[in-house]
Order: sequence, then structure tokens, then C-alpha cells
Amino acid sequence: MKSDNTPSGAAVAPEKFYRSQGYLAKESLGYLMRRIVNHIAHEVERRMEPNGLTNAQWVPLLKLQLGAASTVAELARTCELDAGAMTRLLDRLEAKGLCRRVRSCEDRRVVHLELTEEGCEAAKAIPAVLSSIQNECLAGFTVEEWQTLKGYLRRILDTAQTLHARVEKNEQ
Repeated sequence: MKSDNTPSGAAVAPEKFYRSQGYLAKESLGYLMRRIVNHIAHEVERRMEPNGLTNAQWVPLLKLQLGAASTVAELARTCELDAGAMTRLLDRLEAKGLCRRVRSCEDRRVVHLELTEEGCEAAKAIPAVLSSIQNECLAGFTVEEWQTLKGYLRRILDTAQTLHARVEKNEQ
């Protein structure tokens, strides 16, 4: 934090919120966020089960419905899966009749993805489940607290992405 007597433009050392001596993993940012994500994922899986969807399967369906990807390669990137895992996942979604792969006429290497009618119906139900679970997790928060929390999480994400990009750049 910048104090009143810090010269303008001077570098300020970041706060040290964690120290190796007395470090408690259960109080770490990563541990707490991982626990939250795991609990939410478990609840999403439980509520998607009646629709015949696993936690891994609803994500690509929603991304396809929202137009976040249209090819196998794009979907693998946006879902952060390798090509083999995406192929296996798409095999299962196709077997359930939720999507189909269509080879491009212009470039046979490109495989486009389409939701079937059943896939569109399944995808339409996903936002309601996600909204419900997240609202339940935020019970007791005010709108202002929710907006502040999102702002903090975005800052943490931006910083983590910057650190990741810096490491990748240095490794090249």
C-alpha cells in the first residue's frame, strides 16, 4: 500500500500476506479457492445428473450454445483439454445425441461442432442450475459485497495471468 510520504512514481514493495514460517495451507488463497470450486462442481454435478450430464459434459455444451467455440480445436482450447480428452468427451456427447461433428468442406482437417435439438435443450437448462447454485453460495451477501468480491477475484485473476505470461515469456 502506498503511504502519504512515498515519492510519486517510486516502486512500492508488495505486501507479504504469507510467510514460510507459520504457513498454514488451510488459510492459503489457493486452498480456499480450490475448496469453493470443488464444492460448487460437486453440487453442479449432482444437479446435472437427472439431465444425464456430468460436470465435464455440461461445460462444452454450454460453450457451444453460447458460441464460445465452433470447432473441435477451439472447444478443446476453451475447455482447457488436450485433443485426446476432447475427442473422448465428444464421443460421449455424440453417443447421447447432444452434438455432432461435421467436417469442413473447405478444409478437411477442420471439424465443426453442432448441437443437436436435444443438445440445445440440455444447454438451455444449464444457466438456471449454475445461477441457482451460485446464488445459494452467496446467501447473506449484499449486492455491494458481491460486486466487491467479483472485483477482488478479477484482480487476483489478472495478477495470476500476468505472472503466468511472464513465466512463459522467460521460459522461451
